[in-house]
Amino acid sequence: MSIMDKLKSNSKLKATEILSESKFFNEKDMVPTSVPMVNVALSGSTEGGLAPGLTVLAGPSKHFKTSFALLMAGAYMKKYPDAVMLFYDSEFGSPQSYFEQFDVDTSRVLHTPITNVEELKFDLIAQLEGLDRKDKVIVVIDSIGNLASKKEMEDAINEKSVADMSRAKALKGLFRMFTPYLAMKDIPLLAVNHTYQEIGLFPKAIVSGGTGIYYSADNIWIIGRRQNKKGTEVTGYDFVINVEKSRYVKEKSKIPVTVSWEGGVEAYSGLLEVGLAGGYVQKPSNGWYETVDPATGEVLSDGKKRESETLTEEFWTPVFENTDFKDFIKKSYTIGHRTEIDMDALVDEA
Repeated sequence: MSIMDKLKSNSKLKATEILSESKFFNEKDMVPTSVPMVNVALSGSTEGGLAPGLTVLAGPSKHFKTSFALLMAGAYMKKYPDAVMLFYDSEFGSPQSYFEQFDVDTSRVLHTPITNVEELKFDLIAQLEGLDRKDKVIVVIDSIGNLASKKEMEDAINEKSVADMSRAKALKGLFRMFTPYLAMKDIPLLAVNHTYQEIGLFPKAIVSGGTGIYYSADNIWIIGRRQNKKGTEVTGYDFVINVEKSRYVKEKSKIPVTVSWEGGVEAYSGLLEVGLAGGYVQKPSNGWYETVDPATGEVLSDGKKRESETLTEEFWTPVFENTDFKDFIKKSYTIGHRTEIDMDALVDEA
């Protein structure tokens, strides 16, 4: 018997495996969404997507955080027709119609209202403990930032006005307890959270919830936005996903995604800027765009297009058929490659 076989047989944990054969690393499932640049923000690739583990979507109010979560959850449930969403709700601001906008079958959503961190901890751990690795479940918490601690609630009921230090401790314990389950049982968990501005000479957005959330998260996004106008009329928002932490994507990457009042999430938004940076899109004249093969200079698109006309599958199909374009995105965003794109030039700060 080899040393490896001895060690494996001596282990008291049934999940012990040789690393090259471990299902925890070799059977990781990535679920792509319908928006290529969201996939890039999650995995560094247009063909990647949501992986098991904790993804935190942080930002101020009305920054599309819940919508991004439902976009990913809808993709997961579409890929797995038997999958169920476990939705923990402390915001109480998402009606059934909102889920349906993202193709989420509400008959496959278990809605659990929560009022404090301890309620979430006890119920979530009980649910995760009862699942097997083969069970397809996605968890959404909306939101972490809105949860009080049990002590804070009790003090309010008893009309006590004292500083509460228990919330940060309770949150840290929550993340520490559920994180191993996500990896061991192949479960993605999406947590909506708030940000606050750090006071100082150079103020910056800080994710609420203390250090525990940073230690446990696989992905942390801080979402910014600016208004998208046609003349003086607001037609939607340009969101910027700032990658604060990731297992796959270079930190501080900035990924633009557009949402319009008429069409919702623009599936091909953000690609134009990347295409221009890589030479896969060019501007033959001001305000007009066409796709090209940078290696030969051959024009691929059927005539020049206005910016609004570039948000179509027809415009981008010949670009995606070029494997060099996918490689360019991977080299630009994934960890371990030299950055090919000037992130600050790619998007205006939102």
